[in-house]
Amino acid sequence: MDTVAAAPSSRVSAAGAGWESCAGPGSWRDDVPVGTKPLSWLRPSILWQSRNDIVARRLGDPTDAMRAAWVELARARQNGAGEDFVFTLGGADAVSLLVAGDTGEGDASQYAVVPGLLSQADGVAATVICSDVIYPTGQTGDYRDKFYRPYRALRMPVLAMPGNHDWYDGLHGFMSHLCGIEGAIEAPRKNGIRGWLTRLLWNPPTGATELDLQHMRHLRSAPEQMLSPPQPGPYWAMDAGPVRFVAIDTGIMGTLDAAQGKWLHAVSFANDRPKVLLTGKPLYVNGELHPCAITGGGTVDDVVRDAGANYVAAIGGDIHNYQRYPVTLPDGWRLQYIVSGGGGAFMHATHQIPKIDLAGTSEDEFRCYPLRGDSLARYSRLYDDKLSGGRGLLRLTPTEAATYMSELLKIDPTRGHRIELSGRARRAARIIQPAPAQRGFHRFVSEAFDWNDPPLFKSFLRLDASPHELRVRCFGVTGCAGTEDAPAVEDELAISW
Repeated sequence: MDTVAAAPSSRVSAAGAGWESCAGPGSWRDDVPVGTKPLSWLRPSILWQSRNDIVARRLGDPTDAMRAAWVELARARQNGAGEDFVFTLGGADAVSLLVAGDTGEGDASQYAVVPGLLSQADGVAATVICSDVIYPTGQTGDYRDKFYRPYRALRMPVLAMPGNHDWYDGLHGFMSHLCGIEGAIEAPRKNGIRGWLTRLLWNPPTGATELDLQHMRHLRSAPEQMLSPPQPGPYWAMDAGPVRFVAIDTGIMGTLDAAQGKWLHAVSFANDRPKVLLTGKPLYVNGELHPCAITGGGTVDDVVRDAGANYVAAIGGDIHNYQRYPVTLPDGWRLQYIVSGGGGAFMHATHQIPKIDLAGTSEDEFRCYPLRGDSLARYSRLYDDKLSGGRGLLRLTPTEAATYMSELLKIDPTRGHRIELSGRARRAARIIQPAPAQRGFHRFVSEAFDWNDPPLFKSFLRLDASPHELRVRCFGVTGCAGTEDAPAVEDELAISW
């Protein structure tokens, strides 16, 4: 395979961010199925399909009981993984994986990431989807255009851990397609008005015809695309090369049930291999720690921070961008907390991330993609188009946006230098990025202001583990023609064992 020079990083080049020298969408646009509508979270039908989130939060979450039923089915089948859901992949000395989070919108923004994944696929043992395989509700029939078709040329197994959206059909689609387990698991029946409302409102799963299922499997039927036996369950541990990857299922609410918590302890302390946690909900995100409670006591972060478990990194999806928090613990141990959710869904704004000042890490060590200024500049175009009719009243150049963010957070611009802002630019920035940033409708702007044209600011990871270190690279995807097969490395680090 010919080596293509990587595009310049957005940290050093406006062209690398997709602002300049972009000749429009790449050839990936031709692969989007004809008639595909962008997934819009403003459509009442989409919100209604996703109602299980509200039902779980307001009336009681049935996820733990349903997971226990799925795990019982998985245990009965065994899958060759035994009782601990641990399996082995690849050789003993080294392994490479691709990680793409929150992929499954099925529209242009998902397909735009595929050429980048293919460009980095040489020598890779598997791809891992980190949360939300299918939007909006994980239904069985949606896997054709949101899983099988986009990744039909990816000649390797694809594993996943479910996100909250995969649970909106009770995990039926996920268990069928990823684990090869069929079942009819219902939400547990509870008495009283809350139980009656749950039964009334809970969105049931929908199936697919046998012909549709045959078509899906045909799209990814090559032997090298299959994991045999299939993924053992909704959570799993994989020994690959010198590393143990531990994947957990955080359900709808972002917590672990007691049984899974016990399993996490067992697989984490079973050996002294370096370990990487893969989770549907990140532990550090948007300048905050979310330790992920375990029913019965303790948190996932307690396990990750325990030196006896030998974790070196924790990678989570759910938030649709890239963030990295290098955290030094009181005993001097260094952990990398990473958000990798830019694999295809709408982009969550990074300009709403506050200045990082957390125990063990700081703004100087923090990394994100897109840069806060590029995020603000991209959203200014959306605000301008939707709120001022495209007249330019709210539009900011990348340099204007970077200048405003540097003033607001009292940091230096990552790319370029500060300029003098005009009164119009300053007023526009205050409308788009108020302080605090998460107030009012701004909190939901990412869902409302989706787009499917460059620059897209999607991302994915490549992990290369050797006997000596784990190399982590974040690749940025602008969607621009000319760079789709040579994505820029937006962040890179090496973790020594």
